[in-house]
Amino acid sequence: MGILDSIKEKIFGKPKAAAGTAAKPLEPVDVEAIIEAAVKAKGVKSNWRVSIVDLMKALDLDSSLAARKELAKDLKYDGKDEDGSAEKNIWLHKALMKALAENGGKVPSALLK
Repeated sequence: MGILDSIKEKIFGKPKAAAGTAAKPLEPVDVEAIIEAAVKAKGVKSNWRVSIVDLMKALDLDSSLAARKELAKDLKYDGKDEDGSAEKNIWLHKALMKALAENGGKVPSALLK
């Protein structure tokens, strides 16, 4: 399971096996509320709205350079920025928010820009 899958599992929960009947559409998941609750539970300051590292830490995931490199592969990063650069980390955060929105997450529009 890749880092992106781990993040989706933290936000959306574990996928449920099909019950053999037509499943009704799922309600959108409030991504902001889930991450805010995780930050509040930790009792730490977090800049998760702009920092991919803080976002990953909020979800109790590895935020190391190696993990962010794996996330970049999961999100199909094709830029030339150095690993760990601010530009690449900003791209990762935006791409992750977009991916969560595309997978049923309710993401504030400000986080998609």
